[in-house]
Amino acid sequence: MTGRQAQSAAGVAHGASLGADVLRDVEARLLDTDELLERAYPGDDGTRQPVHTVYVPADRFTPALAAEWGEQALAAVEAGGGLDGLADRVGLPADLAAAVVPRVAEKLRTEPIEDLRIDFEDGYGDRGDDTEDADVRLAAERVRRAVDEGTAPPFIGIRFKCFERPTRARGIRTLDLFVTRLIEKGGLPDGLVLTLPKVTTVAQVEAMVQLAEALEQAHGLAPGRIRFEVQVETPQLVLGADGRSPVAQLPLAAPGRISGLHYGTYDYSASLQIAAGHQSMEHPVADLAKGVMQLAVAGTGVRLSDGSTNILPIGDRAEEAWALHARLVRRSLERGYYQGWDLHPAQLPTRYLATYAFYRDAYAPAAARLRAYLERTPGAVLDEPATARALADVVLRGLQCGALTDAEVTADTGVDRRTLTLLAHPRLAAPTSSSPSATVHSTNEDQP
Repeated sequence: MTGRQAQSAAGVAHGASLGADVLRDVEARLLDTDELLERAYPGDDGTRQPVHTVYVPADRFTPALAAEWGEQALAAVEAGGGLDGLADRVGLPADLAAAVVPRVAEKLRTEPIEDLRIDFEDGYGDRGDDTEDADVRLAAERVRRAVDEGTAPPFIGIRFKCFERPTRARGIRTLDLFVTRLIEKGGLPDGLVLTLPKVTTVAQVEAMVQLAEALEQAHGLAPGRIRFEVQVETPQLVLGADGRSPVAQLPLAAPGRISGLHYGTYDYSASLQIAAGHQSMEHPVADLAKGVMQLAVAGTGVRLSDGSTNILPIGDRAEEAWALHARLVRRSLERGYYQGWDLHPAQLPTRYLATYAFYRDAYAPAAARLRAYLERTPGAVLDEPATARALADVVLRGLQCGALTDAEVTADTGVDRRTLTLLAHPRLAAPTSSSPSATVHSTNEDQP
């Protein structure tokens, strides 16, 4: 008899109406539900999620690329009047800009790219097998060198061609060659990310799982070591021919394998015959698809990324493009999409200005409410545990991307980063009390 069953049975002797047999029937009825919740909805693991993914054609990647993009980003804003001026023109209030601009300048100097995807798909095209084979091996060698030299972004990997019939064999060959070459040159980096594009069916994701397992077996890797992203850029993945949503079936079809779903702005819009001039991250069809994606993976630990805007901040359209990009980044963040795509160095300044402004805007009230929640201080807002988790999560994300510092968060909330992580993701630690503060503070320091 479980602890809950024992408590219930004891309750019968103290005036409860239902006997232990009723509880046994309920437990049996809900066994499958319990197992489903445990297996399919483990929650987020609390590790860092990059704020963006930069895409570059495979033949243009070098170990120095991230630093070069940072230099180009700074040069672009200097030519346009500096970061202070850009912050003002994209609508940041003066006090917020004063807090954000120095942090963004430092970010562009030290970590301009958080996640880099070396593209062997649309950004690369069909160059023949011999050329692509050589470029794949070279890309793997350069990734390994960048990781070893400390010039690689925290997250890095490739997008290979999709598993539709015309490109399937080529995509699998590129995946195999890249992983194999990385291992030959020293092993898979911790931040490795692999992207499966243009997915239309659950079967294609299941095929990717099969390939991941085969690669792990071939190279003696631990089961589950190879994970991958799924790009949602076809309507068939959002709504299938049977009237169900295949994207909602993916976490169970590939348990523990899918790290993220990335929305593909232009392929998806084109598939729905949206005119080119109206294809956008904020078109109603985009919002519908992203809403379904959000529902599909809620609680599963699979993360979400918005797509890109192809209006680049160069030439005569620079000011228009910067304003648009900053607004779209903020819009995605407000809707719970904490990652997006960037396609040009000049998009980095507005990526970080908008992102850092979002987290610093949220910070002061979130920190005050967290402290009140943990200390049980009476106030005008009565926060519940779910709200406290959301407050902790937004502060944690601000810390992870550099918008906030550990010192200020500890001073304002009374907790450190590790404790904040456990508050945002309580399933990472077993609670020992119903008290919210006891749940957080009872965790051993050496627990992951």
